[in-house]
Order: sequence, then structure tokens, then C-alpha cells
Amino acid sequence: MGSVKDLHVIENPSELPGKGRFIFSDRYSVFDYGEMPDLIEGKGKALCLIAAYFFELAEKRGMRTHYIGLIDNNRVLRLDEIDEPTNIMEIRLFRVVKPLRIGSNYDYTPIKKAKNNYLIPLEVIYRNVLPEGSSVFKRLRNGTLKLEDLGLNHYPSPGEELDEPIIEVSTKLESEDRYISWKEAVEISGISESEMDEIKRLTLKMDKLITEETEKTGIKNLDGKFEFAFDENRKIIFVDTVGTPDECRFAMDGVQVSKEILRKYYRQTEWYRLIDSLKGTDESWREKAKPPKLPEKIVKVVSDMYKSCCNEITGKRFFDVDSLKDVVRRMLEIAEDYNISLK
Repeated sequence: MGSVKDLHVIENPSELPGKGRFIFSDRYSVFDYGEMPDLIEGKGKALCLIAAYFFELAEKRGMRTHYIGLIDNNRVLRLDEIDEPTNIMEIRLFRVVKPLRIGSNYDYTPIKKAKNNYLIPLEVIYRNVLPEGSSVFKRLRNGTLKLEDLGLNHYPSPGEELDEPIIEVSTKLESEDRYISWKEAVEISGISESEMDEIKRLTLKMDKLITEETEKTGIKNLDGKFEFAFDENRKIIFVDTVGTPDECRFAMDGVQVSKEILRKYYRQTEWYRLIDSLKGTDESWREKAKPPKLPEKIVKVVSDMYKSCCNEITGKRFFDVDSLKDVVRRMLEIAEDYNISLK
């Protein structure tokens, strides 16, 4: 399916949803490269359990999702029935109707003709805080984003907490995701204005749920992303995964609880400088730039970060690992060894 999780199809979707299983792997990706050379032990199981936790809570709050349950010894179970961590989740599958590529442009006619049971070709991003490194600052600087697009009356500063969440939208099924206006999002996705309003409402509702749950553990929910589909009755549902450190940007004590330490380590390498120069000008940039492996202690602390995050969010000790506060402290110490700033 992708660089970080696999999809086992049990039943293909047709006029009705199909059925499949996500197998969450210990692989990871940064800078849209794809699979990187190291494995992060325990990451797949941790993400699977966190996503299940939020899917089950969302359903209790009346939100629809494609989640069916977790797989243990080929049994479909709920999270509170699981004793040992699993990396397999059973889900409903929906059609992926792809746009036609015509040169450098895309024709979304096939999607507009679809009536139900398909992936909405958008990624919806929410922002509660604008941390340093947010794409918002780069886009404001280069003029592709304006303050009025964000509903702001002033230029934001890094780390600024927003009075109200900002919601943005990007493409999902193009070769490279691009931010688009809400008007274009409606045009390409075959949905109505009222359905787009419902997507925005659901985005804020899920953001609120994740924020409330993570705050209990001392984690701050900075931003994140969601994907949606229409089910067989054209009801909007959440798909993919929600609420994990890979879908969201979390922080504790001012330190990002995410892959940020990996990104910052690689930004210091010749590999990153090479891909940065090739992106946008050479479609084969991934083949021309192979990333180096990570130092072992960075791999270990990131592994512990995922596992500890899972323990604390779910409230169940699935992994024998230090508290997240202690792991974050170790991350800071290791980052200092490599001249990386995580604050």
C-alpha cells in the first residue's frame, strides 16, 4: 500500500464496501522519499493500537469510520480485549477512483462521476498551533498563502497557539500533494458545498477529541491530517488512520513527539541537500539519492517514543518502556549530541 503500512485485501470493494487488513510496519518515511533504510522496532504495533483507540472513541461520539477491529490470532477484537500488542487492523475498503493524468495536469472526471463508496481525493489538515517548521511559514514567505486564507489578521510567529483551529486542504491522489483552495477542493472531488461543510465539521470534532485525550497525558496536539470516504449510502466516514504521532504533530514540554528528530538529523546530511536540489526538477530524484542509515541510539529513542506514546494515550501498558516524559528527556540529550534543536 505504501512506505509505512501494507494492505491485505480480503474482499475488493465494488458497489458495496470491501474488507481488508492494515498491517502496520516498523518502516518509516521522511520528506516523501518512501521507505528509509532503518526499522523502528515497535512502531507498527504502537500506531495500530493508538489508531484503534481513537477510532473506537470516535464511534462512541457518533462519527463514522472504516474501522472494524483489531486482529489477534485471526480473531476480530476491540482494544479492551487485546492483551498483547498487535499490528493488524481490520477495516472496510472503499474504491479508489483515480484522476486521469494529462501531462502535468489532472482530469478528475472519473471521480465526479462516482456516486458513493469511494475515497474522497483530499487530505484535510487542521492546525491548533503553528510550530516552527510548519509549512504555513514557508508558504506565507513565498506568497502561495495569504493571511486572509488562514483567517488571520496578523503575521503568526513560530509556536503561536491559535484562538480557533485553521483547516486547510490538499490533493491526495496526485503524484505530489498540493495545497488547494476550498473552491477547487469542491470542484475536483465531486462533492457538494454542504458535504464539504460536513467534512470541516467532522475535522473539528475529531481534532477536539484527539486534543482532549492527549491533554490528559501532557501531550499537546499541534496539528494533524485526516482522510475521508463516502460509504455505500454516501455518508462521510474517516478512513486511513487518525490520532497517531505519524498523522498528528504532538509535543510534550515543548518537544515534538513525532519523527521530527529524524527529519532534523537528515537535514544535516548531504543526502538531504541533494534531494532538496532535485525535487521539483527531476521526477527520478528518489532513485538518484539513497539515504544513509541512522545512528543506533536515535533509532532506539524513537522506538521508545512511539511505544511510550501508545501506553500513555491508551492508558494501557502494552510496552515495557519508560514514561513519555523520560523518553522526551532522552531525546533532548541525544539531539544535543548531534547539534539538533528540538525546541
